[in-house]
Amino acid sequence: MKLLVTGATGFIGSRLAERAAAAGHDVVAFGAERTAIETARRRVLEESGATVRIGLLDDRELLAELVADRDIVFHLAAAQHESHLPDSHFYAVNVQGTRNLLEACVASGTPRFVHGSTIGVYGSARNAPLDERSATHPDNIYAVTKLAAESVVQSFSSRLPVTIIRISETYGPGDHRLLKLFRAVARGTFPMIGGGRNEHQPIYVDDLIEGLWLAATRDAAEGQTFVLAGSEVIATRRYVELVAAAVGGELRSVDLPLTPFWLAAVSLEKALKPIGVQPPWHRRRLDFFVKRFYFSLEKARRLLGFEPEKEFSQGTAETAGWYRAQGCL
Repeated sequence: MKLLVTGATGFIGSRLAERAAAAGHDVVAFGAERTAIETARRRVLEESGATVRIGLLDDRELLAELVADRDIVFHLAAAQHESHLPDSHFYAVNVQGTRNLLEACVASGTPRFVHGSTIGVYGSARNAPLDERSATHPDNIYAVTKLAAESVVQSFSSRLPVTIIRISETYGPGDHRLLKLFRAVARGTFPMIGGGRNEHQPIYVDDLIEGLWLAATRDAAEGQTFVLAGSEVIATRRYVELVAAAVGGELRSVDLPLTPFWLAAVSLEKALKPIGVQPPWHRRRLDFFVKRFYFSLEKARRLLGFEPEKEFSQGTAETAGWYRAQGCL
């Protein structure tokens, strides 16, 4: 099949594009190249046989060229970690950029469009598992604009077969986001902020890619929204213990109160964001210790046949092995 993957120099997009190219699909991998990590991913994609294009979602002429003959568009590009930039940047990329891509797809008659959203649209779980019908409470600009992008995608559903995937915390080989956590645990002492009782339902990257593929190829997925997460609900303290086992270290956690870190994050954001400086510490970084995310996968199982396979203990061991092989750990 002929695929376009946006966000292809990011973690999930690069893994999806690489695996699809290795499976013999004709893959155009579209992304940015601003960091050494993105440059390394571009090289791996080129070696896998994918056609790599670098650009931005505001280039309508380029988007029209990219989608012209594609069977499936996986839209994973997003502004996410740029906490030093104004809110307008997130709206431009996540909302207007998504609209630009959808308009190009409609004009070209693209058969399928799979939009990568985030579990961040929920804010946090409360007293019951979250599912696709749960109320949304986005509490940061990334999640606010991703929810707005979902509305844009839904508005195109009469003109284009669309599917929205709310992606849970994703980990695995190729992920540099969790490298700081693995390194901190490997050093032997880990700061456990706020008690470590909040819950996560992480998904191994290859399980997520299988879910994305099912969403792109199953007729029952058209017009639907799905949550894709792993099968295990894990408290933060247990999460860190399993990472310690993966890196072969003995965990010694130091319990720290949440409030001082929260106040410091707020202060740094207020002081540095107006002058365009990335805060060294911000509230989204505290989400790992604060938010509860646990989900029902009933809809994805019923309509997609989706079943995550990788246990977290095995997945973290494979991730640690990849970090070591890359000289990162």
